[in-house]
Amino acid sequence: MTTPALTVAILAGGAASRLDGRDKGLEPLAGKPMIEWVLAACPPSAELVIVANRNLDEYAHYGRAVADVEPGFRGPLAGVASALGAATTSRVLTLPVDCPDPPADLAERLAIALDAGNARAAVAHDGERRQPLFALYRSGLAAAATAGAKAGQGVWEWQESIRAVEVDFAHRRRQFHNLNTPEEFAAFADVLRTRD
Repeated sequence: MTTPALTVAILAGGAASRLDGRDKGLEPLAGKPMIEWVLAACPPSAELVIVANRNLDEYAHYGRAVADVEPGFRGPLAGVASALGAATTSRVLTLPVDCPDPPADLAERLAIALDAGNARAAVAHDGERRQPLFALYRSGLAAAATAGAKAGQGVWEWQESIRAVEVDFAHRRRQFHNLNTPEEFAAFADVLRTRD
C-alpha cells in the first residue's frame, strides 16, 4: 500500500446562515448530500480530512473528521489551520464543502505553480477574484494559520502574508460557484438534470 502524497481537506465548518443553519455539507443536492459531490472531484489516492464544527459522526462516514482549532464558527482560516494540523502528507489541498463541481485539474495545476515558484501555497483565481478556499499548501504552516485565525485574519489576508501564488482559472469560473441558499441548491439540481 502506497502512502498518499496529498491530503484533501474539505472545509465544512460554516454556520450556513442562509440555509437556516442547516449543515451545507449534509444538505441534499439532486438526491445525495453535498459532500458526496465534492468527494467525487477529489483525487482518489489522497488522504481525506473533513473539517467541521458539528455532525462529526456523520462526516466520519466519508473520511477522517476533525473540528476547527478554534471552537465556534471562527471562519474558514480556522478550518484551514485544522486541516494543516491534521494532515500527514507534505501537501494539503483545501476545498469548500459548498462547491459541488470544482475543476478536475485543480490539484495538478496548483501543484505545478507551487513547484515552479517554490512557493508555500498556490491558490486559484477565477479571472475576477481569488478563490482562497481552493488552495494547495505545503506542510508546516499549521502554526502560522492557527495564529492568523486567532488574530482574526481572513484566509485571503493570511495567504498574502505567506506569499501564496495565484493560478489563473478564468476559463473555469463557473466551477467555483458555491451554493448558499435553497434557491441556489434547486437551480444547481436543475443544471445537473440537464446534464443527464
